[in-house]
Amino acid sequence: MIAVLQPHIPHYREAFFKGLNDYSSTKVYCYVSTESAERDNFKKADVETIFLKSYSIGPFMWYDLNPFLSKKVNTLVLMLDFKHLSTWLLLLTQFIHGKKIILWGQGISIKNFLKQEKTTFLPLKLFLKLSDGVWCYTTKELDMWKKRMPALNAVALNNTISGIADILKVPMLYTHDKEVLKEKYGIKQPLILIFCARFNAVRRIDLLLDVIEKVDSEKIGFVIIGSGEQKPSFKNYAHVYDFGSVYDFSLKTELFSLSDIYFQPGWLGLSVVEAMAYGKPVFSFVRSKSVYQCVEYAYIGQGYNGELFNSKEELLDKLDKIKLKEIDRLGKNARDFCITKLSINNMVQNAVSLL
Repeated sequence: MIAVLQPHIPHYREAFFKGLNDYSSTKVYCYVSTESAERDNFKKADVETIFLKSYSIGPFMWYDLNPFLSKKVNTLVLMLDFKHLSTWLLLLTQFIHGKKIILWGQGISIKNFLKQEKTTFLPLKLFLKLSDGVWCYTTKELDMWKKRMPALNAVALNNTISGIADILKVPMLYTHDKEVLKEKYGIKQPLILIFCARFNAVRRIDLLLDVIEKVDSEKIGFVIIGSGEQKPSFKNYAHVYDFGSVYDFSLKTELFSLSDIYFQPGWLGLSVVEAMAYGKPVFSFVRSKSVYQCVEYAYIGQGYNGELFNSKEELLDKLDKIKLKEIDRLGKNARDFCITKLSINNMVQNAVSLL
């Protein structure tokens, strides 16, 4: 039996956990309540979970060890978070309890990415060294750690989302069919950018608003999907079409289908996968000290399936000059990347290879 620790299981993780359970009986323990996760605008997955008591002391956390010491459990999949004191204890006492321990996570701090990309964070290195295996999210972190620790037993899962197979069945629409959908929703601009994420400061909503204000509102429109406490009002922008939180697959599919480009200024995560699966090139800003990007940012190939900009001026210039033919090429490459690299089956098989 496998015991897995996670904060909570959102809907986009559902297929992965079901695939994992098909391989071996899996118990999932979560230390964040469903109610708390929902308050943060996460939709719960249809996965059976067991609430685990935990206690925090500053940035550090202690969780109940008892479920992970059960004789029925032979493998623990714990979070790659060196601030989890209980995980340190489980790693250091493996010679007593005999459990195999796999650490699962990004393998790098998002907010300190630029520094840790160049310099090894020693507590994290020791954490990895004590484990039996590591599930990295993407090949970028895997390659980074393999260079530093060649003997590390690790795989890249190629982090993806539930429902990607259904999205990939949706045909990519071109000019005429897009116009039909745009008329349905009262969208008038020739070029449409879509944003789909929870609103918070690290996503650099200030940059989103700045771009909205500076584009030609007769030529460029924005479809907005998402909610959150830090969501601004878009009522004063006639070229912004705000749909709030959208979980209905049909509605979301139509909104993505009528759009041309996915745009999210910062903190790009699994939204990259969803956008590319719909055949949308991803536009964002280059990772920097002021623009944080999650690890799925590595899925964007400059000029292949998206574009990364150093400034708002670069982005605005590109939007002014980009041709439909180039958007179609980028979008097709984005979808092809999802088909070859980001299936749920691929993610599950990568995980199972260490089990």
